[in-house]
Amino acid sequence: MSDYILKMKSITKEFPGVKALDNVNLEVRRGEIHALVGENGAGKSTLMKILSGVYPYGTYSGDIIINDNIQKFNGIKDSEQAGIAIIYQELTMVKQMNICENIFLGNEMARRGIIDWELAFIETKKILQEVGLNLSPATAVMNLGIGQQQLIEIAKAIAKKTDLLILDEPTSALTEAETANLLELLKKFKSKGITCIYISHKLKEIFEIADRITVLRDGMSITTQEARDLNENKLITLMVGRELTQRFPRIEPQLGEVTMEVRNWTVYDPLLPEKKIIDDVSFTVRKGEILGIAGLMGAGRTELFMSLMGYYGSNISGELWIEGERLESRDSKDLIRKGISYLSEDRKGNGLILGQDIMKNISLASLDSISNKTVIDENAEIIKAEGYVSALNIKTPSIEQLVGNLSGGNQQKVVLGKWLMTEPKILILDEPTRGIDVGAKFEIYNVMNRLLEEGVCIIMISSELPEVLGMSHRILVMHEGAIKGELSCKDATQEKIIYYATGGM
Repeated sequence: MSDYILKMKSITKEFPGVKALDNVNLEVRRGEIHALVGENGAGKSTLMKILSGVYPYGTYSGDIIINDNIQKFNGIKDSEQAGIAIIYQELTMVKQMNICENIFLGNEMARRGIIDWELAFIETKKILQEVGLNLSPATAVMNLGIGQQQLIEIAKAIAKKTDLLILDEPTSALTEAETANLLELLKKFKSKGITCIYISHKLKEIFEIADRITVLRDGMSITTQEARDLNENKLITLMVGRELTQRFPRIEPQLGEVTMEVRNWTVYDPLLPEKKIIDDVSFTVRKGEILGIAGLMGAGRTELFMSLMGYYGSNISGELWIEGERLESRDSKDLIRKGISYLSEDRKGNGLILGQDIMKNISLASLDSISNKTVIDENAEIIKAEGYVSALNIKTPSIEQLVGNLSGGNQQKVVLGKWLMTEPKILILDEPTRGIDVGAKFEIYNVMNRLLEEGVCIIMISSELPEVLGMSHRILVMHEGAIKGELSCKDATQEKIIYYATGGM
């Protein structure tokens, strides 16, 4: 048997109007952690969907060779039987079921056609220990945090006797502590002989765990190199095909008057009326400024700005002022008309309609501006959509492409285009670069800078401390629903942000 558990040779895959993969080659050594990197739309997920049987044999050209045997997968089950398991960025569990039911869903432990739950619970306990979770198999998944759910997904793979584990952006929604725990777990799996393909835009993680790195660009395999022979700058250049001299192109602000002011904002949980979600928050944002919002997961960052946009019911007190005018309305349509736009952290759940095309998604929040009474001006809609596709460099054959067929980075640009079309005075960006590559991030940062020069003020919520430090002019740090600290960009450090984020005063 050769040293390679997997070889993918000359893989080519086409969709209508797009060649997603063009003669791609990938070789993975037995027992290594192999990183697969590239910009959004480079073909990483498409390649892994071919390997995992989502795109069956006959829908692509080229060969998949596992343990020296050519494979012709007709579906996911065939891939699993060959020892391959994939964990996607969006978790795939049934949250109403318990841990045991999820781990063995579709892979039930049965005797004579009857599920042996006693045996399943025993096996679940063993697997949970292996992934470092001290939980009862009967625990409902809906009661678990995102980090724990991610480990349950890995437990599912272990239950299928996986030899090759594929992880696609596994830490995009994890805290730093949860990420560190996951990376240590993968190192432990490696010591046991499990091979891993690791896809991530977080280069720090790549260099912490990867043995070798394969770079895809524009649907082609560019190179495979030992991780020790690369650094972040070299890898970025290989990924984007050009040198990025500055990761965070922050510009000096030309500060104007206060555009938005929040006074004594307090929000109670709609389901637990006595529980405060947001506790007496006050702050201002000036024209031409990027205000960064930092904090650990659960600090209340998203809840604060969703409540300002009209979510979380009526049990809210405090004042919202826009350009010196106090807003009484809690209706999101009225707030958008007043110039506030909010880009959600959940682009697929709250930001896009995946089954509609790019044009419809971009115009969705601005139909009043392109309508004559109740009739949409289709020519205006086309012109606007094409303008934002061009300005944001959205990679697509046409504005009629379904958004669900785009890569994550291009989907994020469509959401951004939707809110830019509302011509906001205040743009709230909640995790604007989550799960997208360094090239797409750089493009979004440049769009933010252009908006600043036009007098827009930007509020950026981000869990990536380098991003908060690199792009913000001022930073507010939240902890348990309250603002614990305020830092200028000159005074801010990761240590100071963590200090306030963990409750320091």
